[in-house]
Amino acid sequence: MKAAVIVTHGGVEGLEVREINAPPAPTADRVRVRVRAAALNRADILQRMGRYPAPPGVPQDIPGMEFAGEVESIGEQVRLWQPGQRVFGITGGGAQAEFVVVAENTLAEIPASLDWIQAAAVPEAFITAHDALFTQAGLTIGETLLVHAAGSGVGTAAIQLARAAGARVYGTSRTPEKLERARAFGLEDSVAVGDDPRRFLEAIRNWTNGKGVDVVLDLVGGTYLEANLDSLALKGRMMLVGTTAGSKATLNFSTAMGKRLTIIGTVLRARSTEEKAAATRLFATHVIPLLANGTVRPVVDRTYRLDQIGEAHQRLESNDSFGKVVLVIE
Repeated sequence: MKAAVIVTHGGVEGLEVREINAPPAPTADRVRVRVRAAALNRADILQRMGRYPAPPGVPQDIPGMEFAGEVESIGEQVRLWQPGQRVFGITGGGAQAEFVVVAENTLAEIPASLDWIQAAAVPEAFITAHDALFTQAGLTIGETLLVHAAGSGVGTAAIQLARAAGARVYGTSRTPEKLERARAFGLEDSVAVGDDPRRFLEAIRNWTNGKGVDVVLDLVGGTYLEANLDSLALKGRMMLVGTTAGSKATLNFSTAMGKRLTIIGTVLRARSTEEKAAATRLFATHVIPLLANGTVRPVVDRTYRLDQIGEAHQRLESNDSFGKVVLVIE
């Protein structure tokens, strides 16, 4: 099979498309999927750089954490799927290839309304957003949410899911252009922060009459921490999801304690198969019906062929993308 392979760690020149052995026929509860499209994530870039190794049990040199395709073959214990069914799902790695093998309960059926490209843009973004906002942060109707990096894949998914659940959503981005586009997905208001992460604080106070927001979905990290704590309401919850602005910051204990805040860190890739299956099951129950009827929809920035893997990485690294960058695997 053809696959995107990390030959050397570093820049995009270390990526090559190679002909390698396909994964063996599935056994037990495993399913082999013929991948038709796979989306890129920041983790793929970090893995290429040698800064984020894939978890044990998945290929270390083939990136790819989400995919869409059809069931090609199944293990003898599989009960949920049959060859030919259209499925999408998440995995620890190896999805940017013609075939991937995963546990049957980490797959979900693609709604008929989505094509391969749209479907590939769904799993990581929408499972991450749904799990973070509702399973962990407990966002409810009438609450307020602040989404950083509102134009990202997870950001656009979170905005739509929160609005569908009856929450009020605010957003930030470094540029006003992305925020203008994000308004179409349900942002009530927004502010471009540029290089000053505290720029959104005054806006939050105005929008919430000084109360602060109930939940912050931080896809940026780093220097945003202090402003996030200040922007939260009493008993607010902060979800730490991304570290594009860095993974270290100074925590003001007094603010966190005085407001009785909850700070939750989350990651999807490193979870056990059982945890991924649970998140996928909730996604299938609560999100897929919204995708099927058009209440929420995937946001695709650009598509690339597998042999354009380097260009796809450069697009995501540029920070100019809005939504997901998708590889078409023909």
